[in-house]
Formats: sequence, structure tokens, C-alpha cells
Amino acid sequence: MKHNFKNQFFIACLLVVTGFSACKKDSKTDPIVEPPVVVVPPKPDPVPTLATVKTWLVDKSATNETAALFYNMKTLAKTKIMFGHQDATFQGYGWEREAGRSDVKEVTGSLPAVYGWDFLNITTFQRNSWFTQYAADVRSRVIDAYKVGGVNTFAWHYWNPVSSVESVDGVGGKNASFYFDTEPYQAVDAILPGGAKHEVYKRSLDQIADFVASLKTADGTMIPIIFRPYHEFDGSWFWWGKNHTTGLQYVELYKFTVNYLKNTKNLHNILFAWSPDKNFTSEATYLNWYPGDDYVDIVGTDNYGDLAKGNSPVTASNKLKIVSDYAIKKNKIAALTETGESKLPQVDWYTQMLLKVLTVKKVELAYVLAWTNRTDAFYVPYKGQASESDFRKFKDDSYTVFGDNIPKMYEIK
Repeated sequence: MKHNFKNQFFIACLLVVTGFSACKKDSKTDPIVEPPVVVVPPKPDPVPTLATVKTWLVDKSATNETAALFYNMKTLAKTKIMFGHQDATFQGYGWEREAGRSDVKEVTGSLPAVYGWDFLNITTFQRNSWFTQYAADVRSRVIDAYKVGGVNTFAWHYWNPVSSVESVDGVGGKNASFYFDTEPYQAVDAILPGGAKHEVYKRSLDQIADFVASLKTADGTMIPIIFRPYHEFDGSWFWWGKNHTTGLQYVELYKFTVNYLKNTKNLHNILFAWSPDKNFTSEATYLNWYPGDDYVDIVGTDNYGDLAKGNSPVTASNKLKIVSDYAIKKNKIAALTETGESKLPQVDWYTQMLLKVLTVKKVELAYVLAWTNRTDAFYVPYKGQASESDFRKFKDDSYTVFGDNIPKMYEIK
């Protein structure tokens, strides 16, 4: 019996050792208790001052609202992306300039977060009441977008200043095509300093400057905008694109444009964006004709072709990764500055193509902008269109930001 008792005691101790890390003959000694593991969450990056953010920008004298917009877009891009639409409240499928309308809102119940505009008919060589009213209507809608917290971005499909005929004292004038395939006039060299059309070009910039200076609220607050001149230069369809100028001339033109608006016209409510088309596969090829970090706040890309029906989302996503990585490395903002598929032949394009392109790789993009809606070529669904339900699913995804869930973009807290 004594032998069995000893065996039982030995087994009991072994169980205690296994289960509780100790079995001690001295019952007065407390067992060793491991301290609980305390998980310390990582500290968030300290919120910079507006003065600090301004040192990151092309314009070191940017307005407070412009600096806050840059910071908030950069911060938001870490986890989400804003959705934008060209001419969102200006025209749509079967309508134009009807106050209060938006195809995006009619389908989703919300306005977009980003509003795309164009200086095309503001820097016009024709001066008549139609163009005056056009500028007034765009101005009104830009102000409305700002009032509801939206972000305004301007492209510039600039009429060719060499082939266009200037107006004289605001009378007459003719707008030539901005496409080379219809009127192939060399222009970039002619509008640079010392060129025969340089003064013509400066008058076009003056038109932009006058318009941007008029973008203000009732209390005089200047409304920040993103300006994206001379996009898709890696294609040959625009007169500023490859085959029609040189990289050195392009860069000189871009730099002159930035300096003229910022320094000569003293506009300090502009963030400057730069965006080639999709014709790159590496950082080195992406940066062909890059004006330099001192002249660009937002790096982007326009990409329609890689997102066409039947393509793999990986192709476009790889390119967005290049853009995003460069923005992170250089303390810039990245964006998919134009995209879409005309008439949406792929019914689930927004969830099965665009959303996948944006999420296949880990990227930080501030916004994606779909192109404009017209009766003949629409890029977001209109009420009753076949892609309507898919677009609502895209809108409801936790990654996307529309007007109804956009954070405050014009102040830093």
C-alpha cells in the first residue's frame, strides 16, 4: 500500500508540474504567476501643423485650406479612396446644367466626393455670351461642391493656341481642335518664353488665373482646387504629347505654367497634379518627362485601356502600385486621375474591375475619377441603366468614400 501511495503522489506532482508549472514540497511557497502580456497599440503619427504641411507643397505660401486638403487627402488614402465624377453636377445622361441634378446622386443617393471640371471652355479663343455663361455655371457648381465638403479638380483640354485664331478685344476668335489628328499644328515650342505665341499663352493663363481667383465663398475664403495641366502626354493625341514636342520642352512648359500661376498671378489655392496615360511599366518609365518634385503635389495616371472588359485587374493595379509607391517615397499624393469604360458594356465593371484594380495591391490613392456622362458616352450608371445595382455595391464598399461619408477636408484637427 505504501508503494502505491508513493506512485500516486508522484503522478499527482507530475500533473501539477505539467499543468501549473510547479509542484513544490513546501506548501508555503506560492506558485510562479506569469505577468499578463500588455499590448501597447502603436502611436499614431503626430498631426503636423499647417506650417509644416506647407513645407511639403509646391506652393510654400498655400492657403490654410489648401494645405489642409493636401494633408487630409494623404491621410485618408492610407485606408480609403474618394470617388469622383467629371462634370458631376453639370451634365449627365440626357441632361445638361439642370440645377440639383447628378447621375451619381440619382443612382446612389449621394453626391460624389470629388468633382472634375475642365478649363477647356474657360480658356477659349472665342468670346461670347455662351462661354461667359459657361464659366459662371461652372463657378457656381465649384462653390456648391466646396460648401458640401467636396474636392474640385480641373483638367485642361487646351485649344491649340497656334492653330486657333485669337479674339480681338473679346470679339470673334476661333477654337481649333486640341487633337493633333485633325489640325496638326506644332505649338509647345511656340508658346514657351521667346516663342511666337508666348503672349497668347500668357493670356490663356490669365483667363485661368481670373477664374481661380473668383472661386471664393461669401466670406472671401479662397476655394482650393487641384490643377492637372498637360495630361496623357505619353500619347500622341494631344498637341503637347509625344511625337509633337520634346521632353525638355514639355517640362519647361509645365514649370512655366506652375510658376506663372503661383508667383506671377499670386494664386495660392492650387495643388498641382501630373498624370501620364498608362504607357509605363516601371518607376523609370513612369517618370519620363516628370517636371520634378518641386512642381508636383499629386502624381497620377489616366488609365482606360487596361480597365476595359476582359482584361485582368492586375495589369492596371501594378501600375497604380508604381504611382503609389513613388508618392509615399516622395511625400506626395497619388491618384487614378481618369478612368472608366464608355457605356459600361461590363455590367459589374465597378465591383469586378475598378474595385479589384484598386485593391489587388496595397496602394494609397486619394481619389479615382470617372469620366463625364453624356447621352452618347456615359461612364457612371444613370437611373435605370443596367449597371445601377453594381454601382451601388461599389458605393457601399467600406473602401470607397462618396459625398455622404467624406470627412472634413479643409481643416486639420
